[in-house]
Formats: sequence, structure tokens, C-alpha cells
Amino acid sequence: MTVHPRILSHLGSGQVSRVVYGSIIGLALVLTLEAHPPTPSAAVGTLLATALAVALAEMYSEHLGGRARASMGGHREPPRVITANAVAVAIGVAFPSVFFLAVVLGFMAYGTAFVVAKWSGLALLAGYGFLAARLTGAGMARSLLEAAAVAAIAAVLIALKALVH
Repeated sequence: MTVHPRILSHLGSGQVSRVVYGSIIGLALVLTLEAHPPTPSAAVGTLLATALAVALAEMYSEHLGGRARASMGGHREPPRVITANAVAVAIGVAFPSVFFLAVVLGFMAYGTAFVVAKWSGLALLAGYGFLAARLTGAGMARSLLEAAAVAAIAAVLIALKALVH
């Protein structure tokens, strides 16, 4: 499978799990906002503020964990790695804000932004599952199965939201 070198570099980093983690948080937040939609600007602000809060929590927890590991002779991540990982989480959380910003700028209807945000989150998770499987040598059928399994996380969130409302 031929993959662009930048994508390969990203997939080989520890940040993939952080982007996926952040994407799940972002998707859950979009589903929550959809139940009682704020103004489009408030949706953007909520997603960005949550991204910042989760990134800061990631940094703080990694700092504390590193100190604890170091005190027992273990490995402590360098601050640049901790920061890069926190930024990756923030990007995953904040990504859906681009659709709500499109609403603010008049490029998209508000309801459409919710639909696109939900399904692009599912597609992102499935895409990561598929690429990870392919890069480890899995065949097409196995890769599609793994993508479907990862996408099921998002689908369950979407289905739970639909059941609750």
C-alpha cells in the first residue's frame, strides 16, 4: 500500500491514539450539543474550549505520571512529546468546530453541520482503523473489518444519542 510519507510519519507516531481519543470526545460533545443546540458561535467556542481543557488535562496528567515514574526509576517523557500529544488530543476534539465555523460564515446550514460533524467523526475513526490494519500487513477484508469495528464506537455514540432523544 502506497501512503504519503507525512501520513506514514503521523501513523507511526504516538499521536494517532491521541487524535482518536480526542475525536471520540469531540463526537460525544457534538451529540450533546445537538440535543440543545446553542448558537453556532457558541458551538465553536464550546468545542475549542473543551479542546483546550482536555489538552491541558492531558499535559498535567502526563506531567504527574512522569514525575511518579521518574521517582521510581522509570522513564519520563520530554516536555515536547507531552505537548505534541496534548496538541493531537486538542485537534481531535476541536475538529468538528470547522463545520460550525462554516455555519457562522454562511457556508453551511446549522443542521447540516451537525450531520457532517457526526459522520465525519465516524469516517475519521474508521479511516484510522483501516490504515492501521493495512500498514500492519492485514488484507483488505481484515482491514475493512477493523475499520468497521472502530467505526462501531462512533455508531454506538450516535445510536445512544438517538435513543435518548
